[in-house]
Amino acid sequence: MKLPTAFIEKYRQLLGDEADAFLASFDQPSCSGFRINPLKNGQPTATIKTAQGKIEYVADGWFGKVDGKSLDHTAGWVYSQEPSAMYVGEVVDPKPGERVLDLCAAPGGKSTHLIAKMHDEGLLVANEIFRKRANILAENLERWGAKHAIVMNESPAELEKQFPQFFDRILVDAPCSGEGMFRKEPAGIEYWTPDYPSECANRQQKILSSAMKMLKPGGTLVYSTCTFAPEEDEQNAAWLLDNYDLTMEPIQKYPGMDDGRPEWGNGNPELTKAVRLFPHHLKGEGHFIAKFRLQGDLSETAGSKPSAKKNKKNRKKGNSRSAITKEQRELFEKFARETMPSYQVNHLLTYGDQLYDLPKGIDDISQMTVLRPGLHLGTFKKNRFEPALAWALASQPDETANVLIIDHDQWRQYVHGDTLSISGGKPGWKLLVCEGHVCGWGKLVGQTLKNFYPKGLRF
Repeated sequence: MKLPTAFIEKYRQLLGDEADAFLASFDQPSCSGFRINPLKNGQPTATIKTAQGKIEYVADGWFGKVDGKSLDHTAGWVYSQEPSAMYVGEVVDPKPGERVLDLCAAPGGKSTHLIAKMHDEGLLVANEIFRKRANILAENLERWGAKHAIVMNESPAELEKQFPQFFDRILVDAPCSGEGMFRKEPAGIEYWTPDYPSECANRQQKILSSAMKMLKPGGTLVYSTCTFAPEEDEQNAAWLLDNYDLTMEPIQKYPGMDDGRPEWGNGNPELTKAVRLFPHHLKGEGHFIAKFRLQGDLSETAGSKPSAKKNKKNRKKGNSRSAITKEQRELFEKFARETMPSYQVNHLLTYGDQLYDLPKGIDDISQMTVLRPGLHLGTFKKNRFEPALAWALASQPDETANVLIIDHDQWRQYVHGDTLSISGGKPGWKLLVCEGHVCGWGKLVGQTLKNFYPKGLRF
């Protein structure tokens, strides 16, 4: 790999005797991995068979690649994620029932990890400032089967106005110079200049400033990057300690993980509590993680609610939130009674003709730019309700008597968009299950199963 001369010189000076091994690691192949979804009832046997071993520091992590067109992937049983990046979610370690913010969340690897560790209980706000990336984030959380996650498309500066001292835990996996991902994404080398890390560090401090306004006293902040640059790593960790009433929390280090380097920051020995993942020491790409605790008692702000300050952003026409009408409620309740009688509704709301279930822990999102306000339940059509794929993927086979078992060949026809010929069976909506995987909805009319797999996902 052709690295910039200034990059090579910088890390020869910083790493000394380690530099040769560090620089040689860029010519090694990048490392792939995946996590198993503990929210599903079962093991993705087909994907595990192709794995290259367990990842020691991630309970559900494996080395290996995922087939993006496999049943395991499309049904949300696995998530492809770079192994070093997986350790961030382990360090955040959110608990069921907490309110958690993933501030720079796309494409969703860390968000899916967080909601899994929360057992999908509590509230996860996954935010991404760029609309296209936020849409990908929403798709990944839906495939994962998350019920108690909200996807937002806001700037951190705008978000801080809505959530003062609101979150128990905040992850800032900051946009960075990407040095740790050069061998996985070589195009990042083209953007690198000697000044780029400092420019990124300045942006990161603005994001962190917003995060601190949203963190409860006693709450946890995790700051991570996928770069080696001290300007963005130890120096920003030192900046946080100097400017806020924070203490650093020790991070468990597994074999091959390095301490943070105080000499690359301001010399504060507390910086050793951070963790550095170097590709010449650990099987994975480059990462930096630091964990902080804000002084105070979490109970001081336990009852806080997000404020409803006026947001002047234009919203797409027809995408504004409104209360569910009596007619819509009757259509939904008829479907739920017949097909998903065990589903417990929290707070129904509509965006245009789309129905969502807003998680507990947040009351008012009317002034926020929200892409996914909780679980997408379905769409209202003329005189009928059609369930969404997201609701299917967030369900278990035992939640309805209206299950239709299909084989692998039928599943391939289904994801291709074909209708299926089914002999016998009661007509109506069916939750489709293939090899234990809930994979979508179909509607049985006579001996024909009508296909409701979204057209944009078919292959």
